[in-house]
Amino acid sequence: MSIAVVTDSTAYLSHEQYDLYNIYSVPLSCIVQNEVYKEEIDITSEEFFLKVREMEKLPTSSQPTVGDFTALYEELGKQYDAIISIHLSSGISGTYQNAVSVSQAVEHVAIYPYDSELAAAGQAFQVIEAAKLAQKGATVEEILKKLDQVKEATELYFVVDDLTNLVKGGRLSRAAGSVATLLSIKPVLTFVDGLIVPFDKIRTKKKALRKIETLLEKSVRSSEYPIQATVVHAFSEQEGLEFKEKMEAEFPTVEFNLSFLGPVIGVHTGEGAVGMTWTIKTNDE
Repeated sequence: MSIAVVTDSTAYLSHEQYDLYNIYSVPLSCIVQNEVYKEEIDITSEEFFLKVREMEKLPTSSQPTVGDFTALYEELGKQYDAIISIHLSSGISGTYQNAVSVSQAVEHVAIYPYDSELAAAGQAFQVIEAAKLAQKGATVEEILKKLDQVKEATELYFVVDDLTNLVKGGRLSRAAGSVATLLSIKPVLTFVDGLIVPFDKIRTKKKALRKIETLLEKSVRSSEYPIQATVVHAFSEQEGLEFKEKMEAEFPTVEFNLSFLGPVIGVHTGEGAVGMTWTIKTNDE
């Protein structure tokens, strides 16, 4: 059985990763000053964040349309027997639900939508794992089982400079956001059951990143498998790179990568967000 792996643009994979693992994607969009841009197609992260600096009104984001999904699924149905479609957490976006709706309407190919319950590099771990297994000839059932395993093992933590966008966009509760703003703290945020929630309240960004480091250390010590990790940043590449280099020195057994938060996630985190996500590297890789 030939299996296509689909994701959306919020996995923020590189062009090399799309090509190497034969991954397909549907883009989400950001709306900037009444103009709609498909991220990584019509606008780059750099262009987006530079525009936002000059704006008074916050930009917004929108999920792929039913038409976007239908066109891609029907095209892939000409080449593949099945499609596994892995998407941004349903707790913060309707993207997954649109994939589910279209999967029920397209008849000539079996489609398996999968809720990553994460975003960005955390979502990317699942996408790349599925694509590797599809290339090796794994069955749909085998891939879905491994996705559950990877999801269960994934941790994702990040720090933002300003919680305003997350609260206004409804991705973080107003109560959690207002407390953090009043106290001028830098909360460590995480995903729980697909929702963004505060993990710990910390005064400075430096201490918040140190907290994330201690969480990684705990995982490295307790995991029976090797760990792979990705540092992410929102238009703060130098800060992200420095954090990654520090982690590489501290954890020589962990494989580290650097990724970014593009326009759609950046709408909510704002510029300057930094975080890290990690999961297991299984023995069959």
